Amino acid sequence: MAIKFEIIKESSECNARLGKLYTPHGVIETPIFMPVGTKATVKTMTPEEVEKLGAQIILGNTYHLYLKPGHKLIEEAGGLHKFMNWNKPILTDSGGFQVFSLGKLRKITEEGVEFRSHIDGSKHMITPEKSIEIQNSLGSDIMMAFDECAPYPSSWEYIKNSMERTSRWAKRCKEYHKDWDRQGIFGIVQGGMYKDLREESVKAITDLNFPGYAIGGLSVGEPLDLMCEMLDFTTPMLPKDKPRYLMGVGTPDYLFESAIRGIDMADCVLPTRIARNGTAFTSHGKLVIRNAKYSNDFGPLDPECDCYTCKNYSRAYIRHLFNVNEILGPRLATIHNLYFLIKLMENVRKAIKEDRLLEYREEFYKKFGYIN
Repeated sequence: MAIKFEIIKESSECNARLGKLYTPHGVIETPIFMPVGTKATVKTMTPEEVEKLGAQIILGNTYHLYLKPGHKLIEEAGGLHKFMNWNKPILTDSGGFQVFSLGKLRKITEEGVEFRSHIDGSKHMITPEKSIEIQNSLGSDIMMAFDECAPYPSSWEYIKNSMERTSRWAKRCKEYHKDWDRQGIFGIVQGGMYKDLREESVKAITDLNFPGYAIGGLSVGEPLDLMCEMLDFTTPMLPKDKPRYLMGVGTPDYLFESAIRGIDMADCVLPTRIARNGTAFTSHGKLVIRNAKYSNDFGPLDPECDCYTCKNYSRAYIRHLFNVNEILGPRLATIHNLYFLIKLMENVRKAIKEDRLLEYREEFYKKFGYIN
């Protein structure tokens, strides 16, 4: 099997755990935050720069890479690793989230999803089998089963139908995939905010015996306490000896709360997106660099950070870059934000090892401004 997971230590104070995830392109220490490289690039950065930040794995997007440049072209180039010059592990999503977010441009059937490209309006169909075919061509270490990420809020009836279809699609994904020594598939648990449906989904997906499991349909607009309630209910039902991936989570509080509840992997476009808009995470909260008060501030974005940006550039200079629309501004902010979250998860792993994760969370929250 391409994917193996080893638990190194379990926390004595909560459900957090340290682990090692073995893939064909390297070993990943968990819990981990995964930067997103939607279109075969982490925006504004070279793969070498991303690696220097300490990133152990990145994500690629099946939907976008299928439309441009096309999965067959990437296969011809030797796969996604070679195409983008990234030699560490890659996880590809199934394309489901992007397709379902197209709204009126898509139509769901039992076979799959028919949709019109957001680029040129051309008609396409992604089925569970097609999603795996595309991901086979991309050659990612971890593929995701094709699922429906239902919107929040949705009725119990809608979520039940959606969840049951996701389970049937997961079975088709597993049956279609052949080379389990080269690529693994994670099944995705759905069920919205309904505990009975979450429980039903866990049973259906874990019965398929995937090498890892994702929790989908959270961090889609619901309040943090509701997400935590769903995690408290769902995560303990997942197999202990398999990695657990919470999809679409990328703020410090969500990363802390998910790790405390036994999540091993998380990802989000948020840190790179807000960086391009001029917002930086710092030890004392978010900082909007475009604000006039930073025009003659010659200190670093975060005095407590030792990333490349903070060691070499001032707030005043970065603000200037944003105000004159120089691409270096978003690049420097992206470097900082990704380093901040990668370092945060490194500290989370250290705190789990020392059995002081809850104490570390409180220290961080007070300084960041989450609590008074």
